Amino acid sequence: MRTVHALLGTTLLLSAATVGQWSANADSRGDRGERPRLDRMGGDEGGIAASVGPDVIVGALPDVSKYGTVAGISAYALGTTSCNIGDEELLWISGTNQHPVIGQNLYRVMDGRIEMVGMSWLKHGFFALSGNLCGSCQSTNGSTLGIGCSDPYSSGLNGSQSGLGPKSQVNAATGHFPYPFNAPPAQATIGRRMQVKVVDLDPALNPGALYFGEGHYVTPDDAAAGNDDNNASYRRMTVGSFSSGSWTISFTGPTQQQTPAIHAWQDHGLGVNQPDPDVQLQYVDVPGDGRFIVGHKVSQIGENLWHYEYAIHNLNSDRSGRAFEVPVPAGVEISNVEFKGIPHHSGEPFATGDWTAAALPGRVLFRTQNFDSNPDANALRWGTLYNFRFDANVPPAEIEATLELFKPGEIPAMAVMVPGPSAPEISADVNGDGIVDGADLTEVLAAWGTDDAAADINNDGTVDGVDLAEVLAAWQ
Repeated sequence: MRTVHALLGTTLLLSAATVGQWSANADSRGDRGERPRLDRMGGDEGGIAASVGPDVIVGALPDVSKYGTVAGISAYALGTTSCNIGDEELLWISGTNQHPVIGQNLYRVMDGRIEMVGMSWLKHGFFALSGNLCGSCQSTNGSTLGIGCSDPYSSGLNGSQSGLGPKSQVNAATGHFPYPFNAPPAQATIGRRMQVKVVDLDPALNPGALYFGEGHYVTPDDAAAGNDDNNASYRRMTVGSFSSGSWTISFTGPTQQQTPAIHAWQDHGLGVNQPDPDVQLQYVDVPGDGRFIVGHKVSQIGENLWHYEYAIHNLNSDRSGRAFEVPVPAGVEISNVEFKGIPHHSGEPFATGDWTAAALPGRVLFRTQNFDSNPDANALRWGTLYNFRFDANVPPAEIEATLELFKPGEIPAMAVMVPGPSAPEISADVNGDGIVDGADLTEVLAAWGTDDAAADINNDGTVDGVDLAEVLAAWQ
């Protein structure tokens, strides 16, 4: 096996291209410690900076395997080449829980949104080679990934069902997992592998869609060193021919190192290499736990109608997400409230039902069961992206939304500033103080019979009984 792995490695190296709350912003680290955070890198062979301690990243996403389709679901695997950009060796000990696990995901950017359409179980690492993809390698004996070294896992290795373990047994915030893992037998063809619905790839059903594959490494010593926020990278993919019941997908362009795929929404939101300035991303770091990335975009879709689109990616939070709440001022009309998730599969214990999504007085609320009711509820688990969306009849303003956490902890929820529905203008608020009261009535009476623009609430050219009725109807 070591010889086969070495041969594969050589081939791939040659071809790889508030109380109870905590406010969040793009640079917040919470109290997770003074962790070095590398800026986003680009390219399969450059832009590497040294970190303190072991630091594994995805240096390249080189190849794809396709396995077939069962009941409308196709199975794939993505190759991943890891790099240790830290200043210490990274543990890679086979037969223990001191090695990396590797996730593979697929995302689609289309119609102004990003959605997760594919998710795998986790490949357990077993031997590290000593390649030079990401710099000068200080080679080791295979039980560690040396300083500056790279190690290729082909899509064939990452798609081997026997080596794929459940995500549910991994704490991505600490890198801890039991080994050997426990799992039910893998379903033939699609079990444990990256599963994608055939309809989610069909070009006729997804016009203009762009696709992005993502690799993500989790390992204990990398997490202990505080270097686990840069472990995911993405690369664009294209959909080719349809054969044997499934679509062919392949990589194109460079790997965006240390960059989770939610960034593709921003980087390619208006087309290939055409950034969407209306897409904004914020990092939300849970103290003592892990990171969420909250993305949002607001689009005017009618004369008096705006679409609010949110995507939340749980990068590595073990506490996970349980609810997302957007406050709504009185008088705002909300419609088309929708949640979009992706199901766990292959025997994972987690529920897969949609979150409830509703417009309630003063808020739009998306939520699943709480931890005490069901520890296996469909929370927003690590390595997963969920979508939340609705329409409103008012333009956006900056508001404080709430991301409620699932597992118990000192901090029950995170506050994050996002665009949300603004307070509607009150035409009867003649003096503009935000309330309709006696002062506005006085303004109307003082301007009676004139064409005073402020007091002419219905804009018919005369301040009269109609305008008086408007004030009385809106009285607060």
